[in-house]
Amino acid sequence: MQADDARYLKRKYKGGSLDVHPTEKALVVQYEVEATILGETGDTMLGERKECQKIIRLKSLNSNTDIASLARKVVEECRLISPSRLPEVEQLLFYLQNRKKSAEKKEKKQIKPRDLTPFEGMELDEEANINSIDDYVELLYEDIPEKIRGATLILHLARNPDNLEELLQNETALGALARVLREDWKQSVDLATTIIYVFFCFSSFSQFHGLITHYKIGALCMSIIEHELKRYDLWQDELQKKKKADILSKEYEKALKKYHGLLTKQEQLLRVALYLLLNLSEDTRTELKMRNKNIVHLLVKTLDRDSEELLVLVVSFLKKLSIFLENKNDMAEIDTVEKLAKLVPCEHEDLLNVTLRLLLNLSFDTGLRSKMVHADLLPKLTSLLEDEAQRQIAMCILYHISIDDRFKSMFAYTDCIPQVMKMLFDCGEQRFDAELISFCINLAANKRNAQIMCEGNGLKMLMKRALKLKDPLMMKMIRNISQHDGPFKNLFIDYVGDLAAQIGLKEEEEFVIECLGTLSNLTIPDLDWELVLKEYNLVPYLKDHLKPGSADDDLILEVVIMIGTVSMDDSCAVMLAKSGIIPALIELLNEAPAYLIDLMHDKNAEIRKVCDNTLDIIAEYDVEWGKKIQSEKFRWHNSQWLEMVENQQMDEAEPFMYGDDGEPFLQNGDILERPDLFYSADGIIPADGAISPEFFTDFQNGDLLGPQGFPSSSLTDGYGQTGVTPARPATAYGFRPDEQFYYGYTASR
Repeated sequence: MQADDARYLKRKYKGGSLDVHPTEKALVVQYEVEATILGETGDTMLGERKECQKIIRLKSLNSNTDIASLARKVVEECRLISPSRLPEVEQLLFYLQNRKKSAEKKEKKQIKPRDLTPFEGMELDEEANINSIDDYVELLYEDIPEKIRGATLILHLARNPDNLEELLQNETALGALARVLREDWKQSVDLATTIIYVFFCFSSFSQFHGLITHYKIGALCMSIIEHELKRYDLWQDELQKKKKADILSKEYEKALKKYHGLLTKQEQLLRVALYLLLNLSEDTRTELKMRNKNIVHLLVKTLDRDSEELLVLVVSFLKKLSIFLENKNDMAEIDTVEKLAKLVPCEHEDLLNVTLRLLLNLSFDTGLRSKMVHADLLPKLTSLLEDEAQRQIAMCILYHISIDDRFKSMFAYTDCIPQVMKMLFDCGEQRFDAELISFCINLAANKRNAQIMCEGNGLKMLMKRALKLKDPLMMKMIRNISQHDGPFKNLFIDYVGDLAAQIGLKEEEEFVIECLGTLSNLTIPDLDWELVLKEYNLVPYLKDHLKPGSADDDLILEVVIMIGTVSMDDSCAVMLAKSGIIPALIELLNEAPAYLIDLMHDKNAEIRKVCDNTLDIIAEYDVEWGKKIQSEKFRWHNSQWLEMVENQQMDEAEPFMYGDDGEPFLQNGDILERPDLFYSADGIIPADGAISPEFFTDFQNGDLLGPQGFPSSSLTDGYGQTGVTPARPATAYGFRPDEQFYYGYTASR
C-alpha cells in the first residue's frame, strides 16, 4: 500500500478485561484491534481483528501510595481504559498494594542447560551455518582473533541441540577445539570461555559425557579454574598495593576500572567451566576424580566472589557434593560455614534458598552446627522464619541446632520463641508441621525457654489445644515445660484435674504416656495427690498397668514414675501400700535384670555404662543372676568363635575339640562354667567383662586379638585357610569412611 493510501486504513480499538500481573507490580489490559481497509467510496475492502494486551508497570507503587490519585493517573494516560472503570482500577491497585511479598517477587530463574547467554565481545555479524563448519575449523589454525571468531561460530551451532549429533561426527572440529583450548587458554580468556562453552552444550546431555571425557576437558577445566583463582588473588594484592601507594588515587581508579573488566570476563569463564563440571558430576566416579583434584576447596574459595549468578552455581555444586561424607569432611576442614553465613540473608531469592539447603545438609554434623552458631547464623535464621518461602528450610536448620543442649539457651536471646509460638496458635485445629512441633519440643527442654513459652496465656493456650486435639507431640512439649523447677511450675496446678481425667479414658496410648509424664513432673508440696487419686480413681489403673506384659514398656515406666511422685505424700503412700501395689512393683523389679542384659550391648555408650554398673551390683547380691550375666558377656565377646565350634562337623573340628593330651576339649556348657576363661591375661577384655559392640566390630576387622590370644586375622577355618572377614561398608565412592555416616535426616540434593 502506498503512503498516500493511508487515509483509507481505519483502526478501531475495543477495550477488554483488566487484571493484575501475576508476579510484577503491573496492570494487564486486554484489548482488541480491528483494522479495516476502505475503498475510495468508503466501502470496506479488507478487515482483520487481533487480540492484544498492554502491561502498565507501576514501579512507584508502595505501601504509602495514594491509590485514588494513582488510579486517576492510570485512566488519564491509558486511552484503552474507560473513565467509567476508575473504581475497578482502584480496586486492582489496592490488591497490588497489599499483595504478599512472596507473590511480588520476580519469577524464579532456574539454571538450565543453554541458559548461558553469549558473553560480551562475542557477538557475530553473520549467521552460523552447519554446512560451513569446515571453514570455521580452518579459522582455529589462525591467530587468536580468528580462533575466537571460529570458536564463536561453532558455539552458535552448538547452542542448537539439533546440531549436536552432526557436530559429534566431526572429529576434526572437536579435536581442533580441544587442542586450541589446551594450548592457548592462557593467552585469551575469551577464547577459553568460548571453547568451554561449546563442550558445555554437549555436557547438558548425559549421552555426550563420554566425548568430553575422551578429550579430557574436565581435567583441563579444573586446571583452568585453579589458575584463575590464583590470578584473582594476585589482582587483589596488586590493587591493594596501588591503593596504598597512590595518594591522588588517579592510578588506583584506573587500575580499579581495569580490574572490574578483567573480573567480569574471569567470572564468565569460571561460570561456564564450573557448570560443565557440575553436569559431568552426575557420574559419581567422575565426581570422585574431581574430589581428588580438590574441587571442594576450589568451590569454597570461589564463595568470596560477588557475582550472584556465579554464587548460585557454586553453592548448588557444593550442595550436590555435600551428600557424601568425604566431601562434607572436606568442607568441615575449611571455612565453608563462615563464608556461607555471609550470604544469609540476601536479596537474591535463588541464592538464599540454595545456601539454606546446603546449610541444612551440613547441619547434620555436630561440629558444623557449632560453627553455624559461632558464625552468628542463629539470629539470621530466626529472622527468616517470617519469610514464607524460606521458613521450612530455616526451621529445619534451627531444629538441628536445638538438638545440642549447649545451644538451647541461646534461643532465649532471639525472638525465635514468640515466633514459633505464634505459628503454633495460627495452625488452628489443623495438625502441626512435624518440624515446627519437634523444634518446640527441643526448645521446651531449656528452663529459660520454657519460662518464655509460659508468659501471658502461653501455657493456657498450649494446654487447651493439646487436650482438645489429643495431640501427643504437643503434650510432650508441655511435659518438657513441666520438668523445670521454679515458680512457673505452680501454673500447672490448674490443669492437674484435666490431665488426670485423660488417664482413665481410652485415649491413644502415646497421649496418655505424655499426660502421665507431665503429672509425674509436678513435685509440688501444696498439691493434694490423695484427693487426685481418689477423685479420678487412678489407683486401679496404676496397679493394673504394673503387670509385666500388660502394656508397652514406656507406659509401665511412666506408671512407676507416677507412683514415685505421689508416694512423696505420706497419705498416698499408705493408700498405695494397702492397695497391693508393692508386690506388683517387686515382681516388676525382678524383670529388670533381663532388660538390662538386653541393653548391655546398646549402641549408646552411656546406656552401656549404666547397664554394666547396675548389672555388677546385681551380680554381687544374687549368685544366680551373676552367673547369667557372666555367661551373657562371654557369649557376646566370643559369639563368632562359639558359632564356629558349634557348626563344625566332628572330623573338621577335631583340632578344636581335643586337647594336646588327647582328652576332649571343654564343651560350650563347660566353658561357661569356667570363670577363669572369661578374662584374657593380655588385658584386652576389661576386668568388669564389659564388651562394647565396637570391640566386636574391631575384632571382626582383624584389629584385636582373637579368643585364643592370636590376631583374629590369623583364625583359620577347618581347612587351615586364613578366614576372611567382611570389610567395613564402603561409601558411594568405594572406600571406608572415617566415621559413621552422619545423615539421619533426608538430605537435600
